[in-house]
Amino acid sequence: MTIAINLVVSILTIVLLQVLGMVIFALMTPYKDMEELKKGNVAVSLAFGGKFLATAIILGVAAYTNTSIWFMMLWFAVGYVCLIASYWIFELFTPSFRISEQLQKGNVAVGVMLCMVFIGTAFAVSSLII
Repeated sequence: MTIAINLVVSILTIVLLQVLGMVIFALMTPYKDMEELKKGNVAVSLAFGGKFLATAIILGVAAYTNTSIWFMMLWFAVGYVCLIASYWIFELFTPSFRISEQLQKGNVAVGVMLCMVFIGTAFAVSSLII
């Protein structure tokens, strides 16, 4: 019975952290992600999908490598801060335009690049999770 309870608590924690991560990312953008998705904005979709996959990668590795939910949450927080930092670093490396404006305009190249920045950062950071 204890194993089942631990599994349910772990799954609920992972889902809650994933949702929380996506809400925070959505609050960081000056546009409404869901409205842009309804419009069919592929660039925003790619960036949003990259955020979702990146948080899932970090959560998955944190859950796999830690037996404690507290440590899993701690490592997720560390990884999540790195994802946010990667966005701002990418923004610094593109001084001629603002990423959020390009995404809102539907610039797919920027969406793909941001997607890869998030996924790449997630893979790199998740290799450090113990």
